[in-house]
Amino acid sequence: MSFSGDDGAANPHKAETLLVTAGRDTKAQKGFVNPPVVHGSTVLYPTAADLHAHRGEFQYGRRGTPTTKALQEALIALEGPQCAGVGIAPSGLAAISTTLLAVLKSGDHLLVCDNAYRPTRNFCNGMLARYGVETTYFDPLTGGGIAALFKPNTRAVVVEAPGSQSFEMPDIPAIASVAHARGALVIDDNTWATPLYHRSLELGVDISMQAATKYIGGHSDIMFGTISANAGAWPLVAEVIQLLGVCAGPDDVFLALRGLRTLSVRLAQHHKSAIEMARWLAGRSEVISVLHPALESHPGHAIWKRDFTGASGLFSVVLQPKPQAAVDALLDTVRLFGMGYSWGGFESLVIPFDCAPYRTATTWAPGGPSLRLHIGLENVEDLKADLERGFAAFNAA
Repeated sequence: MSFSGDDGAANPHKAETLLVTAGRDTKAQKGFVNPPVVHGSTVLYPTAADLHAHRGEFQYGRRGTPTTKALQEALIALEGPQCAGVGIAPSGLAAISTTLLAVLKSGDHLLVCDNAYRPTRNFCNGMLARYGVETTYFDPLTGGGIAALFKPNTRAVVVEAPGSQSFEMPDIPAIASVAHARGALVIDDNTWATPLYHRSLELGVDISMQAATKYIGGHSDIMFGTISANAGAWPLVAEVIQLLGVCAGPDDVFLALRGLRTLSVRLAQHHKSAIEMARWLAGRSEVISVLHPALESHPGHAIWKRDFTGASGLFSVVLQPKPQAAVDALLDTVRLFGMGYSWGGFESLVIPFDCAPYRTATTWAPGGPSLRLHIGLENVEDLKADLERGFAAFNAA
């Protein structure tokens, strides 16, 4: 389901205001603040002439409704003037796969950062390989050195800033400069920061994807994906969305729009709480290192400070070497930190992870077992106390 803006005029309002006002038309909504949740497939035409010409703001439910239009208008405003259109998908992975199918064909070569979301790798190694697309993984810290990996048929570069487990921070402007000089597109997974804290289209990215399941939804109750593109890449994305029949259900669209309205206040709290937790964890004897780009100790901090205006609630820690039983004791002891995949909701989460089995361009050897934490909206002192109980079990095991 795709949508392009009417013009590229810059909106004078700040991002926080745009999140509240964009995509709202109270007159069209009969005075109501929110748009209706349109459940519909068939759109009726008033005359045969209109039917033959496909005249009308909406033609078919899969191609858009007033509900999807409201969300897409709001996302275009948030992405900024470089955004020519936004497509929506039923999951973050669907947004990724749709984007890659839009820009690649048999015989093409793709460059993907080695810290990419693992399902992205699975899609590249599985379906893209089956269709004759070659993928090369690269060190996310390579910057302009990526030029050495380009081939005559390199069509696109995929980055994730930062990687959602190991948190390396790629230099997107440097990578984009090299890619564009060689006629390749740059694709960014912008789920961690969202366009509120990282307007990647303004840094040289051509297509910015999000698993809107996470911070856009914000309540752990929808599956959703978004694809935002600049003027050069948008026609490719819009065409493939139509060809594949990609769309999302009306209730999830409405929940994504509702979540978007409170993104600024939620993300500000996630940022504040996560920084406090990260600094506290950095002082714990059980912790070797904290992988959070907003910390001055992180190798990618300078890039984060240059390119981002905030951070989210997700980061990782490397623990002192201990057997798996000790890590499991920690996980089984905490109560406020739930064990579950995904993130971006109001609740705190923790999962163990190990990148070593699937990294191919870099070596993952952090020196101890690793945990990924999502800091939710609970009281920070309660979260510290919960982890203290977990560390006591970790040390006793």
